[in-house]
Amino acid sequence: METLLFPFQFAFMNNAFVMMAIIAVPTSLLSCFLVLKGWSLMGDAISHAVLPGIVIAYLLNIPLIIGAFFAGMFCALATGFLSTNSRVKQDTVMGIVFSGMFGFGLVLYTKITTEVHLDHILFGNMLGVNGQDLLTAGGIAAFVSAIIIAKRREFMLHAFDPIQAQAVGLRVGWLHYGLLALLSLTIVATLSAVGIILSIGLLIAPGAIAFLLTKRLSRMLPIAVGVTMLSGFLGVYASFFLDSAPAPTVILVMTTIFVGAFIRANLRLRRAAAEPEGQIVHKGSKFSA
Repeated sequence: METLLFPFQFAFMNNAFVMMAIIAVPTSLLSCFLVLKGWSLMGDAISHAVLPGIVIAYLLNIPLIIGAFFAGMFCALATGFLSTNSRVKQDTVMGIVFSGMFGFGLVLYTKITTEVHLDHILFGNMLGVNGQDLLTAGGIAAFVSAIIIAKRREFMLHAFDPIQAQAVGLRVGWLHYGLLALLSLTIVATLSAVGIILSIGLLIAPGAIAFLLTKRLSRMLPIAVGVTMLSGFLGVYASFFLDSAPAPTVILVMTTIFVGAFIRANLRLRRAAAEPEGQIVHKGSKFSA
């Protein structure tokens, strides 16, 4: 028992557990709508595009989260403008914009001298978070989660049928760019913990897992949060004994859960498909093949 409780004796491990619990809620809730709307690549694009904003914010001596947020919003707005005013599809535009901004950020980073290691920006430093990081992430997480929960019905209708949403009087433009703003804020909240690259895993996997397990949004949201909380705890806890980085371990646990959910969903579909066949054999003349 003493060995099992050993990780909780260290302050940096407790901070990592708290940080993971904080960012689990907004990333999970947002993940559901990104998966339903088919915006998974948008989350990937914004998470990579914040790098030049971080570097520019460092050069201007302003909080890094400000630069990251505006860089993410610029990526989202530029993607929308280019896809609207060209024949190129949105996924192609997103790939061009985020790879260009990410490359620009790497070039800027190589030209400056800083104590901030690139690995911490790209992959996070969950074991190095402090009280200020927890407060910042907690404030952003509370704000984003409150808006998503309050506007979940509007976001759901916008995800499934934007035309119907506009017909019933919803402000589709506000919902569209509001969701992008929440996405940018959420990525900013995860930067110190999981970094730029791994944040996309928290913005896709929970919603995908919940989508495999249920067909109702009212169940999808709490399932996604629960999966992320469980993956976060197991990943951070296991990383202590494996001597691995917490963030990649969390993503690995979440990927394992996704594989299990995928297998379960496929077995359920096979049983559902086999059931009518059983009825045909049992009832004979009532059904035809």
